Amino acid sequence: MSKKGELILILGGARSGKSAFAEQLAAARSKVLFVATAQALDGEMKRRIVAHRRKRPAAWTTLEEPVDVAAALEKQGGDFDTILLDCLTLWVSNLMLREKSETKAEVEILAQAQRLVALCARGKATWIVVTNEVGLGIVPPTKLGRRYRDLLGKVNQIFAARADKVYLMVAGFALDVKAAGGKPFAELVRGGTKR
Repeated sequence: MSKKGELILILGGARSGKSAFAEQLAAARSKVLFVATAQALDGEMKRRIVAHRRKRPAAWTTLEEPVDVAAALEKQGGDFDTILLDCLTLWVSNLMLREKSETKAEVEILAQAQRLVALCARGKATWIVVTNEVGLGIVPPTKLGRRYRDLLGKVNQIFAARADKVYLMVAGFALDVKAAGGKPFAELVRGGTKR
């Protein structure tokens, strides 16, 4: 049995194996709620969503919620032993595009991220959360792209700091960052000033 409020964060680049790994972890569990944040805004995305639905086990329950994930999970997340959230990447994008004010968007998104992390900590389910690491590539050429990269990085840090396990996916390989000695930089800075 998993410990109360366990959180597993899986991050990496596009096509690194994040979702496949998350689904394998969830497949070993009995009552799985798959939370999908993607929106079918064009034909290509519609095809991706259909393909993802077909791959999921029939016994899993799917909740499609692109924006208000915390409220949706407060209503129905308590009935499951595992919540697989795929993914923070699209969720942050959906929230950003909904809010016209940059300042309000950032405040709202960070507050929603904290709300999700707190919801995980209060419950008994294991949460498996998928997200992209978008800060390793080139600097986006647009202001919106740079804001998105920065904001998703902050959301990823919120989840990683709370996570029991953080896996970095690279070309289908999973590196357990915390087991390898990874720590939030604030802990390292505090530890370095105690000498």
